[in-house]
Amino acid sequence: MNDLLIIGGGPGALSCAITARQRNLSCTVISAGDTSGWLARAEQLDNYPGLPRVSGRELLRIFRDQAESLGASFRTGVARQIQSFGGTFMVLVDNDILEARAIVLATGTARPQLLPGEESLLGQGVSWCGTCDGMFYRGKRVAVISAWHGGVEEALFLAGLASSVDYFTLKTHEAPADPRITLRPEKPTELRRENGVLEVIAGGSALPYDGVFVFRPAVAPDRLLPGLALDGSFIHTDRRMATSLPFVYACGDCTGQPFQVAKAVGEGNIAAISCSEDLAHA
Repeated sequence: MNDLLIIGGGPGALSCAITARQRNLSCTVISAGDTSGWLARAEQLDNYPGLPRVSGRELLRIFRDQAESLGASFRTGVARQIQSFGGTFMVLVDNDILEARAIVLATGTARPQLLPGEESLLGQGVSWCGTCDGMFYRGKRVAVISAWHGGVEEALFLAGLASSVDYFTLKTHEAPADPRITLRPEKPTELRRENGVLEVIAGGSALPYDGVFVFRPAVAPDRLLPGLALDGSFIHTDRRMATSLPFVYACGDCTGQPFQVAKAVGEGNIAAISCSEDLAHA
């Protein structure tokens, strides 16, 4: 079990990991490994103290190398769900469960744009986790709707259970090459249940399925951790970077403006210090 799990891979998360290790906390940083974020694409930053004219990608590499040198662990994957059980947090990361005494959310500003009907049908034929719910669709017809390459592994898993798997892409990525999986060229625009039948609306047609699995490289914070208080679309924190839930902290762009590396780094540092102090008195 870790003392701390940090959800995110940006400067706030990496700063938090560095300080956590300096405070002798065991920690793992969980991120999708997606390098399409704004910082990774920035060709040059001129306002981060001590590192003028550094590229965003290089800055992230420096931060990560420092965190790794101090003993922080890294896990590539998507945190899909967090649950609290009597002082322990259980985090579903792809197909695995990780445990920790505390959580830091450093998820950035990305809030997935859900398909119409997706949220209302979640748990009623629509799922965000193939390993969790795939067994319910053994021998049945399912659709996979994926916005990133992580959906490929999930589709391959489902292909071993379902009678057929149709694969739709929301964003361009390398699709699975498996004869058990049918690649659909249409773009899904809506999910609905009509006369008891679950349907994917794509290319102007209503395609019927027993189950629909949707995969993205991020989950909205309040979906990831039910009960989390928000300020609009951002996570509410106090000056200690503590959220509305005990032993859950947040830092970086997910806490609101300004969206600056220096702000994220400072908040990551504070979150780790607060976490260390609270765990010491737990």
